[in-house]
Amino acid sequence: MPSSENMPQSDTFEIFLGTAPGLEPYLLSEVKAAGFNAPKAIGGGVLIQGSWTDVWRANLSLRGASKVLARIGEFRAFHLAQLDKRARRFPWNEILMPGHMVKVEVVTNRKSKIYHAGAAIERIERAIAEEFGAEIASSMEEAEILIKTRIDDNNVRFSVDTSGVGLHKRGYKQAMGKAPLRETMAALLLRGCGYTGNEPVLDPMCGSGTILIEAAEIAQNKLAGRNRAFAFEKLATYDAQAVQALRQAWKSQDSPYRFYGSDRNVKVIGFAQENAQRAGVDTLCHFTPTPLIKLKRPEGPAGLVMVNPPYGARIGKKKDLFALYRSFGDVMRREFTGWRVGMVTSDNGLAQATELPWRPTDAPIAHGGLRVTLFQTDILE
Repeated sequence: MPSSENMPQSDTFEIFLGTAPGLEPYLLSEVKAAGFNAPKAIGGGVLIQGSWTDVWRANLSLRGASKVLARIGEFRAFHLAQLDKRARRFPWNEILMPGHMVKVEVVTNRKSKIYHAGAAIERIERAIAEEFGAEIASSMEEAEILIKTRIDDNNVRFSVDTSGVGLHKRGYKQAMGKAPLRETMAALLLRGCGYTGNEPVLDPMCGSGTILIEAAEIAQNKLAGRNRAFAFEKLATYDAQAVQALRQAWKSQDSPYRFYGSDRNVKVIGFAQENAQRAGVDTLCHFTPTPLIKLKRPEGPAGLVMVNPPYGARIGKKKDLFALYRSFGDVMRREFTGWRVGMVTSDNGLAQATELPWRPTDAPIAHGGLRVTLFQTDILE
């Protein structure tokens, strides 16, 4: 994308697909499989080159991306007066639509002569309000459109958040248990375990059902964002007919596989069933209030056991959890020969308490202030 004081949007530009640190390789795999152009993993996400059609498709279809940011322009600025002047000359009318609340977020560093983020926000927001006529939101929560600004080495780069609320909010989860796993993370963990939708999945500590609902949606090739709205619908670049065409062209499919969830908490089993029904996968998902020690292998082909058990810093005390992890390992060895196991935990000691034959692990993943690890086995013998 060229750099100038007054830079209009080009046909092809940089698009950033965000994810939690540590999940970048799994998101990169999904982005490559989806056929996006020039994907490259960087810290906190994946960069691609594309058009507004790619922005819409990424929001609608990618299961692992948490946000989709579109680079809308950049210019050089060495002091606040210059930032003010050039922000006023920026073609906001090519991106923004009247009537929507706008907020600016700025990240800067000491390599730039403009290093005071608050002062930069004030200048940019005032420029947008006075030159374009937009109303400036008083908080991030109030904002309908978020302009993310990075000032690095005196380059001022603007991106617009085209997603709005995080993409993990698919539109079906209204009830949750403790420490819920985000849908985007569940989708990437399944991908990290080699899951493609061609096998059953079982979660013996399923909580509100996130992992299994994601697995069932993948198996049916459902459009991830089919039941929600996006910030891009409030931008000047939005083409409602083109987006509708993307939705209509998407082909879902039937699946012969079933998805099994159990939990000792009867209440969260009810949550899981309700969530699966709202997602439209309740005919594929079977939830039962079964204690771990009574878990039996379901009839049919082998598949993947995927579990996000409690861990010490997340729920309860670690010393109280070793028996749970040992029981999990015992049940896996006894009942699930021929299946693979994937497990997420923040504690290596708990993972080893299962005595399962874990493969070497990848980098840890940021999750709710913790660093968790995806543990995997090969097919259990």
